[in-house]
Amino acid sequence: MSSMRNAVQRRNHKERAQPANREKWGILEKHKDYSLRAKDYNEKKKRLKILRNKAAERNPDEFSYGMLSSKTDKHGRKIQDRGNVSLSQDAVKLLKTQDAGYIRTVIQQTRRTRERMEQEYLLVTGGKVKVLGGNTGSETGNHVIFADDLEEQQSLGAAHNKRRTSSSGKEDVEQPIRDDSLEDGLGSLDKTHADPRKLILRRAQARNEMKQQRAVRNLRKRGNETRQSKLNALKTREKELLATEQQLDHQRARMNGSVGGVNKAGVKWKVRERKR
Repeated sequence: MSSMRNAVQRRNHKERAQPANREKWGILEKHKDYSLRAKDYNEKKKRLKILRNKAAERNPDEFSYGMLSSKTDKHGRKIQDRGNVSLSQDAVKLLKTQDAGYIRTVIQQTRRTRERMEQEYLLVTGGKVKVLGGNTGSETGNHVIFADDLEEQQSLGAAHNKRRTSSSGKEDVEQPIRDDSLEDGLGSLDKTHADPRKLILRRAQARNEMKQQRAVRNLRKRGNETRQSKLNALKTREKELLATEQQLDHQRARMNGSVGGVNKAGVKWKVRERKR
């Protein structure tokens, strides 16, 4: 009979969930959770009661020989040995040497990253960067061409002037168009186009171009600011790493006794050098 009762599928009894207005308090606490929390609270309560009784019944003249070897800090807390084995002088020197080697590696990586960021920043912002395979518009080349006669010289001079005008024209095209120039262009559209529908269409196209150019300029400006902030962070990191490397070198030199310093008593000392 019991086997038949177990064969029948029974209802799954689900636990009550946390109400919707109390979801910020987490999962709803059940009785077993409350039992564990109450047990832990009562144990801590008993432990605190025992400590209070010991503090109340403490003998101010109590003494034990362990007090002679124990130490306390300025707040009265006992300083206990953690069992750490102190390293030898040679082991500390070796560790500091390894630390210095790691710091030098990080300095080299940071320097390479900083140099790459500087090159990218100069290329994007249009700094004084020489273009490979040619000169910039403000620089003059030192290439000298010798002509056989006057006609060849004139033809070479005309070709050179043509290249200069074409390159300057390209640079003018690449420059961003200002908003006031676009407004002047919108004003000129009123005079050139008499058809009002074409005029409205042209003005809308000009405004869209102006918005796009402004968005591109803002995007380029934000990108330059981000690059500048990253570059400043890399420079600061490199400076801090160099200071850390100098400090490590100074510590190793003091351990070797090759430089002076200040001892625990605050007395400055200096390595005695041989008179020459």
